[in-house]
Amino acid sequence: MHFLIIDDSSVDAHALTSILEAVGHKVDRCDGTKEAMQTIEDGDYDAVFLDVVMPEQDGYKFLRAVRMNPKTADLYVLFCSSKKTPLEMNYGIQRAGANDYLPKPVSRESVEEVLAKIPAKATVN
Repeated sequence: MHFLIIDDSSVDAHALTSILEAVGHKVDRCDGTKEAMQTIEDGDYDAVFLDVVMPEQDGYKFLRAVRMNPKTADLYVLFCSSKKTPLEMNYGIQRAGANDYLPKPVSRESVEEVLAKIPAKATVN
């Protein structure tokens, strides 16, 4: 699969990238939301891992923009955040519209658990 990570923390993004690449996936990265929408529109991503707390725009606002854009509305988006109380995680999925939630710090086991939930893209011949 092909993933995009949107996270301003190079340490967290590197940890997630390392795990995803170790299990055979391709990974691209954006340091924030500024260039991320164009990257999503130009790319062919199976899913996006989106941080919640970022300097220029938080993940909640960015996800609303993703969902409002006809080109990206159906994209599978997982919040990947240190905001991990049940209330925050529920808000991210129920109210903000994420498909899933991956709490930081990530582990190989937690990443593999969320990967198993990502639907495979239909192959077009």
